[in-house]
Amino acid sequence: MTLATSLSPKCSVRGPVVVTTPLVTFLERVQETALGTFGEEDFDPKLYVDLSLKFNLSKTQKAFDELPSENGTVSVKDLKVFIATFFDDAGDDLVYYDPVDFVPEPEGFLPKVKNPEVRSWALEVHALWKNLSRKVSDGVLEHSELHTLLPLPEAVVVPGSRFREVYYWDSYWVIRGLLASKMYETAKAIVTNLIFLVDTYGYVLNGARAYYTNRSQPPLLSAMVYEIYNRTCDVELRYIRSPSRMLKDKESASKFFGNSEKQQFYRDVASAAESGWDFSTRWMRNTSEFTTLSTTSILPVDLNVYILKMELDIAFLAKVLGNKSTMESFMEFAEARKNAINSVFWDAEKGQWLDYRLTNGTICKESETWQACNQNQNAYASNFIPLWIDLFHSDAALVENVMRSFQSSGLVHAAGIATSLINSGQQCPTPRSLCGIILCLPTSYKCMENRLYANIVRPDRSCKNRDFPNGWAPLQHMIVEGLLRSGLKEARSLAEDIAVRWIKTNYIGYKKTGAMHEKYDVRKCGAFGGGGEYIPQTGLGWSNGVVLTFLEEFGWPEDRSIGC
Repeated sequence: MTLATSLSPKCSVRGPVVVTTPLVTFLERVQETALGTFGEEDFDPKLYVDLSLKFNLSKTQKAFDELPSENGTVSVKDLKVFIATFFDDAGDDLVYYDPVDFVPEPEGFLPKVKNPEVRSWALEVHALWKNLSRKVSDGVLEHSELHTLLPLPEAVVVPGSRFREVYYWDSYWVIRGLLASKMYETAKAIVTNLIFLVDTYGYVLNGARAYYTNRSQPPLLSAMVYEIYNRTCDVELRYIRSPSRMLKDKESASKFFGNSEKQQFYRDVASAAESGWDFSTRWMRNTSEFTTLSTTSILPVDLNVYILKMELDIAFLAKVLGNKSTMESFMEFAEARKNAINSVFWDAEKGQWLDYRLTNGTICKESETWQACNQNQNAYASNFIPLWIDLFHSDAALVENVMRSFQSSGLVHAAGIATSLINSGQQCPTPRSLCGIILCLPTSYKCMENRLYANIVRPDRSCKNRDFPNGWAPLQHMIVEGLLRSGLKEARSLAEDIAVRWIKTNYIGYKKTGAMHEKYDVRKCGAFGGGGEYIPQTGLGWSNGVVLTFLEEFGWPEDRSIGC
């Protein structure tokens, strides 16, 4: 079999990973100085690139350059005084916002939840939307050059904790939860902000910061519009129309002697960061060595599923708007991509779709001969994501095959689905490529929603972050929803079993800590996840959204225990 690039535009390497604005460049200097002054313990690099200037950049830089230093190191006292004098705290550029559509108990909220204890908790989770709602401050709107936060026009729902800005693919699961909470206007405002980013930058950014302006995330904007339309029949949303990580990446890149090798490494890190799996052994040639990242030579299963869903959603929305030619074009794209997914990724013997590693190097080769040995045989939750799409879960025989494989994969644990079976001790694993894959976006829409090379790598990078024993809300949701929508009785039973496990671990974790968590340890009910270069975060937008979505779908009988 030949892997032809007939579906792909001519891609080219976009050059080195570089910073985007003079402010970001300066804040990286402050960040590097802070690391030398304060040390690595409890050091959060994101904090420094999220600071806002009190004065113009020229005055602030001059004061910074005049700081006394000894052997290049600024004293703790001097640096603390400088930061307090010249910067506002990270997060001060957002203000709390009271959502207009929030009510403590919406009419018709989770009617299938009959257990009073669970219902009370669900209302507390619902109330978190109010806690996570923000609006860009007037200072950002009036003097955007003093901030790395971007001047979004509408209110946002942030993930929580150190994530003080809206994120792209997180927003899909936030919106699913908001729809369960009947907060339709808040959901629409999120999409309006993302469309603003498309209008301004040409695509949706990874997050609403100046240091994310050359990186995106999995393309789910059209899916958000689709979900909102299905609830509201609103046709006004016409979609059819990290420096904080750089310090660690420089350290890793120093292991390469040649400049070209270093630049390729930066590209692989950047592509991994925008994949939604930052970071996982999935992207490494050697799962114990982060510098073997080879993101840009891997064809990932799930990215192509997201693009397929985008094509199907755009076709649906085009039909709603009466645009027959657009609908037909995107249906053709979708059919071609479905066939390519089956040809390249599907392993009938395993009953899974497997990532494929290109042997000819990185992206944009004219052709490559398909070889089974280039498929990644490791078990990852992403191997089952195609079930989320109707073109796959509507095939009953296929679903039965995949379901058997899933149940015997080792990924299903007491508290949910593990991301992988590899318990990596490294700081970072293998990313997957977001561009140049055989299934790259067709030229007709020019990678519009999936710009792939970044000039800044996100700070929250860790190899163990996306590996065993961690479980993440989005993966639980996509696999559960795919099984559920197949219509098979056995698949629905499995879907509900996983959803119940996930709800319980979120509930127990919440009762123990008073918070919803970013990730959970699937080995033990109520234990939140670990690993990574930052402490586990709370809040947490997509965790809230998935729990509410599961409760809306499956409910909770009055006589079912919520304990582990």
